[in-house]
Amino acid sequence: MKELDFPFDGNEIMRKKLALRKKLLSDGTARLKKKIAVLGGSTSSHVVAALELFLLNFGIEPVFYQSEYNKFFEDAVFGSEELNSFSPDIIYIHTTSRNLTMLPDDPAETPQQAETRLNEQFSVFKLVWESLSQRFSCPIIQNNFELPLCRRTGSYDGWGTAGHAAFINRMNVMLSDYARSRSSFYINDINYLSAVCGLEKWHDPEAWYLYKYAMSTSVIPDLAYSIACIIKSVYGKNHKVIDLDLDNTLWGGVIGDDGQEGIEIGQETPVGQSFAEFQSFIKGYKNYGVLLAVCSKNDKENALLGLEHPFGILKPQDFVSIKANWLPKDQNIADSANELSLGADSFVFIDDNPAECAIIEGQLPMVKTISFSDIHEAMYKLSRGGYFEVTAVSADDIRRSEMYAANAQRTALQKSFASYEDYLISLEMKAVICGFEPVYIQRITQLTNKSNQFNLTTRRYTENEIRDLSSDSDHICLCGQLSDKFGDNGIVSVVIGKINGSQLDIELWLMSCRVLKRDMELAMLDELVRLAKLRGIDRINGYYYKTAKNSMVAELYGSFGFELDSHSENGDSAWHLNIDSYKKKNKVINVKDKEK
Repeated sequence: MKELDFPFDGNEIMRKKLALRKKLLSDGTARLKKKIAVLGGSTSSHVVAALELFLLNFGIEPVFYQSEYNKFFEDAVFGSEELNSFSPDIIYIHTTSRNLTMLPDDPAETPQQAETRLNEQFSVFKLVWESLSQRFSCPIIQNNFELPLCRRTGSYDGWGTAGHAAFINRMNVMLSDYARSRSSFYINDINYLSAVCGLEKWHDPEAWYLYKYAMSTSVIPDLAYSIACIIKSVYGKNHKVIDLDLDNTLWGGVIGDDGQEGIEIGQETPVGQSFAEFQSFIKGYKNYGVLLAVCSKNDKENALLGLEHPFGILKPQDFVSIKANWLPKDQNIADSANELSLGADSFVFIDDNPAECAIIEGQLPMVKTISFSDIHEAMYKLSRGGYFEVTAVSADDIRRSEMYAANAQRTALQKSFASYEDYLISLEMKAVICGFEPVYIQRITQLTNKSNQFNLTTRRYTENEIRDLSSDSDHICLCGQLSDKFGDNGIVSVVIGKINGSQLDIELWLMSCRVLKRDMELAMLDELVRLAKLRGIDRINGYYYKTAKNSMVAELYGSFGFELDSHSENGDSAWHLNIDSYKKKNKVINVKDKEK
């Protein structure tokens, strides 16, 4: 919904929130259902109303539990029957600087006394987090703290022993240190939000005194959007590709008219510096695992010439797809999505021409577009849009662009073989299939939350849940790493089975879309059957739960040789495989023992 895309009008959203909610709920979109507990240190009803809108727009349908006013500590530490029965999937702690009760006030306070106050204040929040983690083992989102609008002592307040701003800044550092040392704990950075919105706009004493809102109602959508971006990232709803125009987007000028020597990029001119900064900014996304692509109305030769400019930051090898031709840009984006085995909803398109963006919005409404009048506007919209919100970074994320580039080489090679099996053999594939070892836990969690197309049950797991399953004797857990002569794909497949007497119930079977049709699923099945037999199991039960995105695997169990037990009207199905006489199915992947 366009009204909820950044940049949005916060006041308009608050005025129309009921109508927007009704429109979203009636649009027929299939959404991921999640239970979200909001534990507030101030009135949270308006925050929840705005958060629901953004989550619905991101494809998540929330159900909320809200604590009573300023009862976040009691609910967390002493428990609540209602909260326990709610059993949240994620918890958001909506506290602000209004909830810091130990701020120093005496200018004679010693550094040691200030340090004691700080540690005591932090221990209050730490007790909240650890109490909730023990009871629910789900992701927790915690606000950090905004600075005060008014300062008694000017700049000294930011560094003096008894300064409130100094206390808040140190608290924020302590929260960040804690978050880095804990899995499934995330900081919602209202310190940044309040700064970017402006402290004068953020703080509204009247709203606090009358309604106990900790910030002005006009910025509540900014707060809610930030929380929603974290939640969608946790549940794998991020975008994956930045698709870029070239002329007057990655450099100043038109390469076809001006030639390589005539475009502006680099330190020689102010315009060139701005485009160099933009290219460097975009390259930073690639380093975090975002894929980069080009979609430009240009001759391919000229496009490559521009990307090979000696002062350019981005080079041709930084892009997984370069579409430089005179076809409609929406067609090029669709072709890139198809070649990368991604949905068009994975793309964010950036172009200085608003008309091109409008065409794409009309033809491919699932693609997010960013038009701009200057480079810094593009950078701001891209960053504030939250399209690539980071909640964890794995080794596979950092290597993602390299993996997709290698996939392009595989696709090119496939065209030279008449037999698909000969092509697979030529890849010289090697797999390591093992249990959920600690080094893989983060990537396994990411896959369970991001994989949709090749995910038979679409169950989602937190990092703590995956860690618990890894040592649970009642489960068989497998993850598979696949490499070939073009490179390592990393962990690409996950299977979780629950032992039920002499039977094994498959609770999760998924695979990364980038290795579909490579027979990795057969290698995983072979290993699953082998381990099942060792545990005295003679039957494996498989389940398929239909979603809007996983129809391509509806008959996967049948292709494995499973027998169909039931098929529901909604598309769900149940299958079983008697494994006494099972014969290995993988013929093209060399499965190696994991190196110790």
